[in-house]
Amino acid sequence: MASIRVALAQLNFRLGDFKSNVALIGEAYERAVEEQADIAVYSELAVCGYPPEDLLLKQQFLDDARVAVEGFAAGTSNTVAVVGFPELEADCLYNSAAICYQGKVEGIYRKQLLPNYSVFDEKRYFTPGTSAGPVIEIAGVNIGISICEDLWFDEGPLDTQVSSGVGLAISLNASPYQRGKDADRASTIIQRVTSHKIPVVYVNQVGGQDELIFDGSSFVADSEGQLVARLPQFEEDVLVVDLEVEDRGSCRLPVINTSRSQKSKRPISEPIIGEEETETGEVWKALVLATRDYVDKNGFDEVVIGLSGGVDSSLVAAIAVDALGPERVHGVSMPSRYSSQGSRDDAADLARNFGIDFETIPIEPGYAAFTDMLEPVFEGHRPDLTEENLQSRLRGVLLMAMSNKKGWLVLTTGNKSETSVGYSTLYGDTAGGFAVIKDCPKLLVYELCRWRNSQTSSAWIPEASITKPPSAELRPDQTDQQSLPPYEVLDPLLEAYVEHDRTAGELISLGYDPEIVQKITRLVDLAEYKRRQSPPGPRISTKAFGKDRRLPITNQYR
Repeated sequence: MASIRVALAQLNFRLGDFKSNVALIGEAYERAVEEQADIAVYSELAVCGYPPEDLLLKQQFLDDARVAVEGFAAGTSNTVAVVGFPELEADCLYNSAAICYQGKVEGIYRKQLLPNYSVFDEKRYFTPGTSAGPVIEIAGVNIGISICEDLWFDEGPLDTQVSSGVGLAISLNASPYQRGKDADRASTIIQRVTSHKIPVVYVNQVGGQDELIFDGSSFVADSEGQLVARLPQFEEDVLVVDLEVEDRGSCRLPVINTSRSQKSKRPISEPIIGEEETETGEVWKALVLATRDYVDKNGFDEVVIGLSGGVDSSLVAAIAVDALGPERVHGVSMPSRYSSQGSRDDAADLARNFGIDFETIPIEPGYAAFTDMLEPVFEGHRPDLTEENLQSRLRGVLLMAMSNKKGWLVLTTGNKSETSVGYSTLYGDTAGGFAVIKDCPKLLVYELCRWRNSQTSSAWIPEASITKPPSAELRPDQTDQQSLPPYEVLDPLLEAYVEHDRTAGELISLGYDPEIVQKITRLVDLAEYKRRQSPPGPRISTKAFGKDRRLPITNQYR
């Protein structure tokens, strides 16, 4: 047996910012060297960030990536570093890992299995690698490298590596978050490697990138499948771990030999197995991280939210405060003639509880002006949904005006249930830059609000905002259930139709009310054009609207 000291670098990269990313990689490497690590491991495509999408079609981007990884490698010493980067070689583009050692790139491993499902589109860009090597020899132990998908399936390099003499598996990952995925991901990876009786080092990136959230949760497991260490979710961290690895003799794959030998090292702290959060708390942290990174990485200093006193805008404001701090969050109440005094008070109470700036701008003068202007055109037509939508669009205009004038990013407040069925106003409550709860069904919205209130000694989100019947308050005595079934009925139906791709006929055969099924599936289909024009929002489910669920707008299939 040999003792290998491994540094796991779970970092939050800025996509395309090579200078910042290399600096981050370098800082983690310095720490690994100080801790006498034999090897430092980074995440998939760490040099450029993941996913770079069509930036990979730019020659200069690929040239810059090569310069960045070689520049980092030039500063390496006897601690090996394994760093992900996009590699262009002989007109083929690979998702690769550079093995950096003693001032240069000593070898390159190329990802073999390229995911092309859900949010992944790697076959659009990359050529699959064909070799399970090279492997790294440290103190007589052969270490095999794989990248994300490579470790999930039998067709990947692991079987070849183990049969060739590899004693430790290292996996570089950019694995996005979704509810409940963390436990499944860890158990799948651990099962794969422990079937070969070898330990695994799994490193995942952390941070928000447009719609995707990367939760980290990097870990080390021994050859028996027992967790040795687990890094926290949603946080950057560098952890150094001592791992006992069996020497399996010479390797039949190409080997990069290092000068590391078995020699005494100073003791390090016992590895930590981070505590697991409840699923609701996990979702909260995911949304907070996604919001913070979207705002900060896109260069915004402050955000603004339309506060109606309802549960959705209250939740978005609470997430924004936890992500950015109250001094960077602005709330605006925009009451109309139909806004209840209770809702106005709830909005003011929430702003006061969270300590955010709060303004009130009644929309009645603007609404009267617009209806007066439109009166000649609307002559002979009764008031209807048009007048309701006009109120929402006035609010969108006001929020976007403040965004233009003050540079604030508008956070929209629509949830997944409403987004699914189009229960929103195009260019009204959909107007903004980031849709924080776009992938949260209404029932989860309530759950998140209650969870957040449980974190303080008193309810910072007013109880009335959670318990009162949900309403857009665009006409007298309006409630959501005048247009939609109860959310206890609606949300499971939407999950089956949107996330599990059931057809209307299948839903009816499963026992759903035929009339409700026909109505709701029709609304979901008709709302596709609205969703295409709505802002991005963080993905937390198995299938989110956006790059995950892609259906044609012009579509007659029912």
